[in-house]
Amino acid sequence: MQFILTNPNLQNRSSFQETMLPESENRENLSSPSFIKSLSLGQNWKSKSMRIFPEEFVRSAGEAFVHRVVLSVLWNNSWQCWLQQDKNGLFMVEEDWDEFVDDNLLDTDDILLFTHQDTIYFQVRIFKKDGSEITSVPLEGEPETQPFHQETTPAFASANGGTSSRARKGYAHVENPKRYLLNPRNPYFEKTLTKTNTVLYVNTWVIEEYDLEFSPPNTHMHFLLPDGETLDGYTKDYGGSHSFLGWAAVCERCNLRTGDTVVCELELSGRVVVAVRVHLLDE
Repeated sequence: MQFILTNPNLQNRSSFQETMLPESENRENLSSPSFIKSLSLGQNWKSKSMRIFPEEFVRSAGEAFVHRVVLSVLWNNSWQCWLQQDKNGLFMVEEDWDEFVDDNLLDTDDILLFTHQDTIYFQVRIFKKDGSEITSVPLEGEPETQPFHQETTPAFASANGGTSSRARKGYAHVENPKRYLLNPRNPYFEKTLTKTNTVLYVNTWVIEEYDLEFSPPNTHMHFLLPDGETLDGYTKDYGGSHSFLGWAAVCERCNLRTGDTVVCELELSGRVVVAVRVHLLDE
């Protein structure tokens, strides 16, 4: 079941706002072209009908996205989904959509809010039956980007000194990641590759801990590779999530594969991030 939220006459628009979104967010978050997905009787999240974009939404978007879309969630993971067209409409490719479903442990009562942010980029917010919103990686899911580590705290310690639920789950992490840094004073974080690696998101813990700043979107930056090569990148901001385009070229150049982990060291000018130095782990 899908509902377009750009139509002011839509019967379900007000009920969704009242039950799922805080009052202060109602107008702000539904001001951009949006639609919701939820299951009807006999459906599951991997049904073909769940992969289709609403026809009205596609018409209003024009040619903003034709070949692929990138779905991002509040905890900074993203998934690239290739698109295919048939007589019934525009669909996300089954394999790509199924990966999104599996990674986010979607339940039968979940409701998804898709907001079109920019060209091929969508933010997806996940709500439970009781109206609560999922704001961090699902408990059984593996985060795409690992939290940073402070030298004086245990691995996976959060910025306020506590230990995150992800730490308790025992996810693999890099032993003594600071030994890879060119400058031990630089901010850094660990990045574990998933299937989709088009954008490098900067870990929220790092931003808060080091009070980092970022240049305006589409500003040129650099990726510094272990062999001394420099690749071009560009700053992006998807719904407040700071990130860098050009990461796909880095993964290809370094021959990185799904499941590989690297240490990303941030080079600064003042507090502004101007480059990402990529460190490969020892075998």
